[in-house]
Amino acid sequence: MKSLNIKIIILCGLVLFSCPSMPFAANEQHPEIKDIIVTTSDNDLLLFATVKNCFTQEMLDGVRTGIPIVFTYHLKLVKTSNTWIDTNLVESSVTHTMTFDSGKKEYRIAFSSQEGKTINTANLDQAKQLMAELNGIKVIALTQLVHDAPYAIHFKVTLKKGSLPLGMHRVVPFSSLWDFETDWRTIEFRY
Repeated sequence: MKSLNIKIIILCGLVLFSCPSMPFAANEQHPEIKDIIVTTSDNDLLLFATVKNCFTQEMLDGVRTGIPIVFTYHLKLVKTSNTWIDTNLVESSVTHTMTFDSGKKEYRIAFSSQEGKTINTANLDQAKQLMAELNGIKVIALTQLVHDAPYAIHFKVTLKKGSLPLGMHRVVPFSSLWDFETDWRTIEFRY
């Protein structure tokens, strides 16, 4: 009986470690934030960024079967100082949500930062680009910043699968493996 239990444990371990649906094990590329730009418009401080290596085949298969993909972009703006204590000015998050309409064969991307704006596209590459890019997010009004003072934006991205329909958790047991969180990135600047 003991040898049967040991064989089952070894078999389960082999299945888990050799499973092709392991999201980032095959290509060893982890999601990371690239191309971060902090700039200004006439009235606001703006943030642009791109997330690279953020999609796996398992995620794309999942969205086609009805599992939404949700990217949450977290940001903190602080006024830095020579002392240990920084002043927290803004802490917010923005979400991009991708769903798939199987009838129309279109991806739908919804942007929380743009008050209900959605873009529909049949092009998967365009849908992935829309999900992975943050374009001109308003961080703070320029009137709230002190000229020539030091600031820092701390920024990270998390991905969580959308909620599954009742009972689907048993059918898609490895879907939690495509959740990720990037490291915090910090951009220091003077206004």
